[in-house]
Amino acid sequence: MKVLACYSMKGGVGKTATAVNIAWLAANAGLKTLLIDLDPQGASSFYFRVKPAKKDWAERFFKAYEHLLEHVKASEYPNLHVIPAHLGFRDFDVLLESLGKRRQRLDTILKGLRDDYDLVILDCPPTIGHLAEAVFTAADWLLVPVIPTTLSERTFDQLLAFFDEHDYSKKKLLPFFALVQAQKSLHHHTMDALRARSDRFLQTTVPFTADIEKMGEHQTPVLSFAPRGKGGLAYAALWAEIAPLMD
Repeated sequence: MKVLACYSMKGGVGKTATAVNIAWLAANAGLKTLLIDLDPQGASSFYFRVKPAKKDWAERFFKAYEHLLEHVKASEYPNLHVIPAHLGFRDFDVLLESLGKRRQRLDTILKGLRDDYDLVILDCPPTIGHLAEAVFTAADWLLVPVIPTTLSERTFDQLLAFFDEHDYSKKKLLPFFALVQAQKSLHHHTMDALRARSDRFLQTTVPFTADIEKMGEHQTPVLSFAPRGKGGLAYAALWAEIAPLMD
């Protein structure tokens, strides 16, 4: 079983759209896939039309993997299950603060799922606290969307610095450019500059397109209603680029 986290310190970069479409593609490729929505906003849960439990169970999340299995829900798609977010997940950093071995907690819990799934995808909130560090420990790979702008570049540099400072392996990072607008010279210049500094960036770029924006309207992955649109083709290319790593 592999664990793929969709993560960014910055919000509004297309993180959830990426998690949802990659989960759909992985399941469509035959992988038994579990998407865990760690973001209390619950956007990826919404896209898959999966509702959270009425009772707050956040305090039990990191205690045993059986608690996670109790909240697994089937999606409308074969091979794809979801653990929907609950508003109580907003307290994960506080909960982890009170626990021992908090960096390893998520990793330990997820290992209990290895007989049930080929791939676990984590849709992460844009934080850099205890939950983020637990994700950095548990994930085999972190898919990091980066908008090619100055502020997003700065955020990515901060993430690299954090990994260096806290001894996380930067080999886990799979950054790629998202919300790219081809007509903007700033986007081209920023992508060229970042690629010159780092060979970690994936080749696929995900454009800023109307079809991806319409995911909320359709409440489903873009690939299910516009597979030949620019957004759908971009996510298909992104999956093709990272799929060999999931073996």
